[in-house]
Amino acid sequence: MTAKDVIILGIESSCDDTSAAILKNGEILSNIVAGQKVHEDYGGVVPELASRAHQQNIIPVVDAAIKKAGISKDQIDGIAFTRGPGLLGSLLVGVSFAKSFSLATHTPMIEVNHMQGHVLAHFIDGQYDTKPTFPFICLTVSGGHTQIVLVEDYFKMTVLGQTIDDAAGEAFDKAAKLLSLPYPGGPLVDKHAKDGDPKKFEFPIPNVPDYNYSFSGLKTSLLYFLKKNIETDPNFIQDNLEDICASYQHTIIKSLFKKLTKACRKHGITQVAIAGGVSANSLLRSELVRIGKNEGWTTFIPEFQYCTDNAGMIAIAGYYKYLNKDFVDQSIVPDARLKI
Repeated sequence: MTAKDVIILGIESSCDDTSAAILKNGEILSNIVAGQKVHEDYGGVVPELASRAHQQNIIPVVDAAIKKAGISKDQIDGIAFTRGPGLLGSLLVGVSFAKSFSLATHTPMIEVNHMQGHVLAHFIDGQYDTKPTFPFICLTVSGGHTQIVLVEDYFKMTVLGQTIDDAAGEAFDKAAKLLSLPYPGGPLVDKHAKDGDPKKFEFPIPNVPDYNYSFSGLKTSLLYFLKKNIETDPNFIQDNLEDICASYQHTIIKSLFKKLTKACRKHGITQVAIAGGVSANSLLRSELVRIGKNEGWTTFIPEFQYCTDNAGMIAIAGYYKYLNKDFVDQSIVPDARLKI
């Protein structure tokens, strides 16, 4: 190592994925994620089961990340962890581990906002020839959040608009449940949609003021649509699954880009990024490229491993905070509703 090298251990435990990453400067040396299959039988994340699984996974995951990176724990300069937002029980495991690791190794602790981590994942080395420059707008779409964020600096972010009820990712998962697709259903809706007609069925796009979103009405619309058609044709879902998925997905993506385009035009922004679990959606990615060409945008689409919850994004956010000596002490507590 040179004198300028900074090694960060990142910890992510906001929901149902336990993740640890090692980052040297801007380069990811390891990014280990342990999922939790226990939730599949329930069709969604059960908070108590999630926190118990985190307790089982956290030490093996951190150990695997350190070994894969080829370093020792004594070489770690800072430990970055997700403080929030997320499930309180899950966050507690990550925060408690960070505190213990810090006490044992005398390593500074760095708190990270989960949503800022998603945005800053674009600055991990190796993804682009040229990284985003400030200011840019990031559409952050996940199971728990849907936000249009104006990014003026690494930690100067303003939420221009967000969902007033359900997140887009939740709308995907709830639709999958109505269609009897296994959990997690969002990726399966995307998979079936590829073989369907996005204009076969029409679903409403809510008229919400400013740059905000609403997806609860869309879910309700799908529910009544399915009930009505199943009454006359019990095999309606099986016979039309691809077209239903394609039409429903098309409506969500159209809604997302309608507000995103409006925000970019209003603020004169031509650099646009996507982030969060739903940024792995194939239609969202392709539409960003298509609309970006029409609007004259420079677009940034993260690698798949940095879309869903992962510690790599926490480590890069922690790296920039480390450079500013922005540390916290043992009094820090998780915040399930932490805002940008």
